Amino acid sequence: MKRLSILIAVLSSSLILAQEMSFETYDPKSTLVVPQNPISSAKFKFIDIHSHQFRMAQQDLSELIADMDNLNEGIMVNLSGGSGAGLRAMLTNVNENYPNRFVIFANVDFGGVGTEEWGRKAAEQLEADVKAGAKGLKIYKSLGLRHKDINGNRIAIDDPRLDPIWLKCAELGIPVLIHAADPKSFWDPMDSTNERWLELKTKPRRKRSATNPAPWQQIIDEQHRMFKKHTKTKFINAHMGWYANNLNKLGQLLDELPNMYVGIAAVIAELGRQPRQARAFFIKYQNRILFGKDSWKPEEFPTYFRVLETADEYFPYYKKYHAFWAMYGLDLPDEVLKKVYYKNALNLIPGLDKSLFTE
Repeated sequence: MKRLSILIAVLSSSLILAQEMSFETYDPKSTLVVPQNPISSAKFKFIDIHSHQFRMAQQDLSELIADMDNLNEGIMVNLSGGSGAGLRAMLTNVNENYPNRFVIFANVDFGGVGTEEWGRKAAEQLEADVKAGAKGLKIYKSLGLRHKDINGNRIAIDDPRLDPIWLKCAELGIPVLIHAADPKSFWDPMDSTNERWLELKTKPRRKRSATNPAPWQQIIDEQHRMFKKHTKTKFINAHMGWYANNLNKLGQLLDELPNMYVGIAAVIAELGRQPRQARAFFIKYQNRILFGKDSWKPEEFPTYFRVLETADEYFPYYKKYHAFWAMYGLDLPDEVLKKVYYKNALNLIPGLDKSLFTE
């Protein structure tokens, strides 16, 4: 009887453990013993060309500055500037407090595409925003995914009705940072072969059907056709154009599109799992790559620094659902780091304070 009670207790404990354990909660700690060189701040002062600060008109910028200084961040580019009065309010707060530490990009309102005067008015508003102090234009992924014209049709990224915007950017000498689509895995079947399965399981709203609202490749191709058409406009392709997991293809695109640059925001996990190939890519295209992070979480930046700067092996990424694999350092040469961290951004974005970045 006593043995039976013990057996029942053991089985009950195992059952409870099995119920508590799931793939979503499984988070093993590595037993690998290798040199560790964690980094809390960047080796060189950097420009984050991909940040979002929606409250910049009212927020206490000194709090941001403190975090930036701890990371060795020289300039933050706020891509969420909006337009008109809202943009001017942000610029006022920046100019009255830290005019050389923040840059604001304007955004375009795509409502009304299809009306006769939309292109002219949108270009005029952009010119006014740049005259007020905006240093560039940010295009959200909603273009190509959600925006519709006055007839209810999806607006393609290469829709000729948008041409006045890209032409105006070339005329004003400002870059366009554009985010098109999302990772292709979001369009792929959510089955055992999809390496973003855990992300889609925990964040189901990110899943799309193969044609929702258009095939992934179609949206990406629209973007590249637009780049080819507007050769005098400089485009920063956010998230490495979702080709960080196919650097050979991305290299071909960079060769074909001399006006295209790439930002590394939100794709460090892809780079950190292919250190040899990524290092060779960064060295070859060192004049075309810019540092960016996307979500403003200061505690996550050190992973970027460690991937770019060190030769460390097998260290964790900060989002388990996003990348269940480990990171490896690229050990980039100093001159490449300087270009990625700030030199390329200084060359692309007009009017930045270069004195912040002394050699």
